[in-house]
Amino acid sequence: MDKDNVIHTKSYAFAIRIVNAYKFLVNSQHEYVLSKQVLRSGTAIGVLVAEAHHAQSGPDFLNKMNVALKEANETSYWLSLLKDTGYLEQKNYESISKDCDELVALLVSIVKSMKSSLLK
Repeated sequence: MDKDNVIHTKSYAFAIRIVNAYKFLVNSQHEYVLSKQVLRSGTAIGVLVAEAHHAQSGPDFLNKMNVALKEANETSYWLSLLKDTGYLEQKNYESISKDCDELVALLVSIVKSMKSSLLK
C-alpha cells in the first residue's frame, strides 16, 4: 500500500474496519444480510481506489473514483441503517461513520479536481 497516498491509506484502513465490523455483526449480533451489504460496499472503496492507481487514462481514473464515491455513499447508508436498527451502538457508529464521511469528502475533492483538470 502506498503510504504517501492519503486516499489509498485511508480507504485500506477503512476496509479493515469494515471487515472487523462485519465479523462483529455476524458473530455477535447474528446479522447476516445488512452486514454483507456493508462489507461489499465498504471494501469496494479501497479496491476502486487501487484500480484507479493504474487507470488507463484520465477519464478511466475519474470513472473509478466516481464509482468509489458511490460506494462510500452507499456504505454510509448501510452504516446508518445498522445503527438505526440497533445492530451498531451509537459510539461504534460515530467512529466508523466519521471515517466514512472523511473518505466521501476526499473522494469528492478528487473527483472535482479531476473533472476540472480534464476540462482544461
